[in-house]
Amino acid sequence: MPDVNYEKLLTVVKTMKISEISIETLEKIKSVRWDRIIEKHEGPESWESVFRYEEPEFLSVEECSILLPVDKSHHPNITIIRCIWSADKNSVTVFLSDTTYEDDPFFSGFMAVCDRLKNEEFFLAILYHEWFIIERAAVCE
Repeated sequence: MPDVNYEKLLTVVKTMKISEISIETLEKIKSVRWDRIIEKHEGPESWESVFRYEEPEFLSVEECSILLPVDKSHHPNITIIRCIWSADKNSVTVFLSDTTYEDDPFFSGFMAVCDRLKNEEFFLAILYHEWFIIERAAVCE
Protein backbone atom coordinates (compact mmCIF):
# COMPACT_ATOMS: atom_id res chain seq x y z
CA MET A 1 0.00 0.00 0.00
CA PRO A 2 1.44 3.42 -0.93
CA ASP A 3 2.26 5.93 1.77
CA VAL A 4 -0.66 8.21 2.55
CA ASN A 5 -0.09 11.85 3.38
CA TYR A 6 -2.59 12.07 6.25
CA GLU A 7 -1.85 15.73 6.85
CA LYS A 8 -2.80 16.49 3.24
CA LEU A 9 -5.75 14.11 3.43
CA LEU A 10 -7.24 15.88 6.44
CA THR A 11 -6.50 19.44 5.31
CA VAL A 12 -7.98 19.41 1.82
CA VAL A 13 -10.01 22.60 1.55
CA LYS A 14 -11.51 22.16 -1.90
CA THR A 15 -14.30 19.61 -1.98
CA MET A 16 -13.94 17.11 -4.78
CA LYS A 17 -16.53 16.96 -7.53
CA ILE A 18 -17.88 13.82 -9.20
CA SER A 19 -17.23 15.47 -12.56
CA GLU A 20 -13.52 15.71 -11.68
CA ILE A 21 -12.87 12.04 -10.91
CA SER A 22 -11.64 9.56 -13.47
CA ILE A 23 -13.85 6.92 -15.08
CA GLU A 24 -11.71 4.32 -13.32
CA THR A 25 -12.43 5.90 -9.92
CA LEU A 26 -16.13 6.20 -10.72
CA GLU A 27 -16.23 2.50 -11.60
CA LYS A 28 -14.47 1.69 -8.31
CA ILE A 29 -17.18 3.62 -6.44
CA LYS A 30 -19.98 1.89 -8.37
CA SER A 31 -18.58 -1.53 -7.47
CA VAL A 32 -18.99 -0.91 -3.74
CA ARG A 33 -22.07 -2.07 -1.84
CA TRP A 34 -23.46 -0.20 1.16
CA ASP A 35 -25.91 -1.10 3.90
CA ARG A 36 -28.98 0.92 4.76
CA ILE A 37 -32.02 1.07 6.95
CA ILE A 38 -34.10 3.99 5.72
CA GLU A 39 -37.86 4.18 6.17
CA LYS A 40 -37.86 0.49 7.13
CA HIS A 41 -36.22 -0.46 3.82
CA GLU A 42 -33.10 -2.48 4.43
CA GLY A 43 -30.05 -2.88 2.23
CA PRO A 44 -27.60 -3.87 0.97
CA GLU A 45 -27.58 -1.48 -1.95
CA SER A 46 -25.06 -0.81 -4.69
CA TRP A 47 -23.44 2.52 -5.37
CA GLU A 48 -24.23 1.87 -9.02
CA SER A 49 -27.95 2.21 -8.17
CA VAL A 50 -27.28 5.46 -6.33
CA PHE A 51 -25.81 6.91 -9.52
CA ARG A 52 -28.72 5.52 -11.55
CA TYR A 53 -31.48 7.11 -9.42
CA GLU A 54 -29.82 10.06 -7.68
CA GLU A 55 -27.27 12.73 -8.45
CA PRO A 56 -24.80 12.31 -5.58
CA GLU A 57 -22.00 14.76 -4.99
CA PHE A 58 -19.13 14.98 -2.53
CA LEU A 59 -19.82 16.79 0.72
CA SER A 60 -17.11 18.56 2.68
CA VAL A 61 -16.93 17.19 6.23
CA GLU A 62 -14.16 18.49 8.47
CA GLU A 63 -12.33 19.55 5.31
CA CYS A 64 -12.52 16.07 3.76
CA SER A 65 -14.59 14.96 0.80
CA ILE A 66 -17.22 12.38 1.68
CA LEU A 67 -19.73 10.76 -0.66
CA LEU A 68 -23.09 9.91 0.92
CA PRO A 69 -25.88 8.04 -0.89
CA VAL A 70 -28.10 11.12 -1.15
CA ASP A 71 -28.89 13.50 -3.96
CA LYS A 72 -26.86 16.72 -3.99
CA SER A 73 -30.10 18.67 -3.51
CA HIS A 74 -29.98 17.50 0.13
CA HIS A 75 -26.64 19.20 0.84
CA PRO A 76 -28.03 22.61 1.90
CA ASN A 77 -30.21 20.77 4.43
CA ILE A 78 -27.44 18.61 5.94
CA THR A 79 -25.83 19.56 9.23
CA ILE A 80 -22.95 17.52 10.59
CA ILE A 81 -23.50 16.82 14.28
CA ARG A 82 -20.48 14.71 15.14
CA CYS A 83 -17.62 12.79 13.48
CA ILE A 84 -15.58 9.95 14.95
CA TRP A 85 -12.38 9.19 13.05
CA SER A 86 -10.55 5.87 13.14
CA ALA A 87 -7.01 5.93 14.53
CA ASP A 88 -5.55 5.38 11.04
CA LYS A 89 -7.83 8.05 9.48
CA ASN A 90 -9.14 5.56 6.89
CA SER A 91 -12.69 5.48 8.30
CA VAL A 92 -15.08 7.98 9.80
CA THR A 93 -18.48 7.66 11.47
CA VAL A 94 -20.65 10.71 10.80
CA PHE A 95 -23.80 11.67 12.68
CA LEU A 96 -25.89 14.18 10.73
CA SER A 97 -29.22 15.86 10.38
CA ASP A 98 -30.89 16.02 6.94
CA THR A 99 -33.97 18.23 7.04
CA THR A 100 -34.79 17.84 3.33
CA TYR A 101 -38.08 16.10 4.10
CA GLU A 102 -38.55 16.56 7.84
CA ASP A 103 -37.02 18.84 10.47
CA ASP A 104 -38.18 16.89 13.50
CA PRO A 105 -35.11 15.36 15.24
CA PHE A 106 -37.07 12.13 15.51
CA PHE A 107 -37.10 11.81 11.70
CA SER A 108 -34.14 13.83 10.37
CA GLY A 109 -31.18 12.04 11.92
CA PHE A 110 -28.81 9.75 10.03
CA MET A 111 -25.48 8.11 10.63
CA ALA A 112 -22.92 7.05 8.06
CA VAL A 113 -19.82 4.94 8.26
CA CYS A 114 -17.43 5.92 5.50
CA ASP A 115 -14.19 4.32 4.34
CA ARG A 116 -11.41 5.81 2.27
CA LEU A 117 -10.97 3.95 -1.01
CA LYS A 118 -7.50 2.60 -1.76
CA ASN A 119 -5.28 5.18 -3.43
CA GLU A 120 -7.99 7.86 -3.17
CA GLU A 121 -8.33 10.94 -0.98
CA PHE A 122 -12.07 10.78 -0.34
CA PHE A 123 -14.41 8.72 1.80
CA LEU A 124 -17.35 6.62 0.62
CA ALA A 125 -20.37 5.62 2.72
CA ILE A 126 -20.54 1.88 3.34
CA LEU A 127 -23.40 2.21 5.84
CA TYR A 128 -26.19 4.82 5.96
CA HIS A 129 -28.92 4.43 8.57
CA GLU A 130 -31.66 6.48 10.12
CA TRP A 131 -30.78 7.66 13.62
CA PHE A 132 -32.96 9.34 16.19
CA ILE A 133 -31.09 12.50 17.13
CA ILE A 134 -30.42 12.29 20.82
CA GLU A 135 -28.28 14.49 23.02
CA ARG A 136 -25.13 12.94 24.39
CA ALA A 137 -25.66 11.84 27.95
CA ALA A 138 -24.10 14.11 30.57
CA VAL A 139 -22.10 11.14 31.86
CA CYS A 140 -20.24 10.79 28.52
CA GLU A 141 -17.01 12.63 27.75
